[in-house]
Amino acid sequence: MFTYEEKYKSLGYKLIAGTDEAGRGPLAGPVVCAAVIMPLEKHLIIEGVNDSKKLSEKMREKLFPLIIERAIDVSVSIIDHLVIDEINILEASKRGMEECVSKLKNAPDILLVDAVKGLKIKCEYLPIIHGDALSYSIACASIIAKVTRDRLMLELDKQYPLYKFAQHKGYGTALHIKLLKEFGACEIHRRTFIKNFNVQ
Repeated sequence: MFTYEEKYKSLGYKLIAGTDEAGRGPLAGPVVCAAVIMPLEKHLIIEGVNDSKKLSEKMREKLFPLIIERAIDVSVSIIDHLVIDEINILEASKRGMEECVSKLKNAPDILLVDAVKGLKIKCEYLPIIHGDALSYSIACASIIAKVTRDRLMLELDKQYPLYKFAQHKGYGTALHIKLLKEFGACEIHRRTFIKNFNVQ
């Protein structure tokens, strides 16, 4: 998890940031991006950090406040379903990453990013395939993004209880698709994602 961080640290890079997103695949709700700069001293490393998809919800919730507390810097950007429909999910994810990196109070020397290329940011950056499983910084960002998005979907569940967003977080599960076909789309559904389901 520290190969990239150690490489750039040895080259004299002081502030190494990681960024990732949560919510590229769902049929509803926003995509959430996070950027973090974590301290890399051994005594400040948080045990248990990994790709958020490999962690249980309970573990992500446990790690979330630790990351917030220990981070040198952290920022989040939320790109809603309307923007996703307008510019597509990849461009929306890139916009979110660009926004959250620009919101960092400390300008990073380099940004490690999970696979995404073509970012318009001021610092050097490195796209890493499966970066959330290979970089501690990206993994921390993935946990912040995932927990933030899940909490948003819990709030949206209260507004749209028919769709049971608390259970599936907007992903295209059998239950979600069944409810979508039964009740039609609500305001937060991504129209470009549900066009093949023949719902209004």
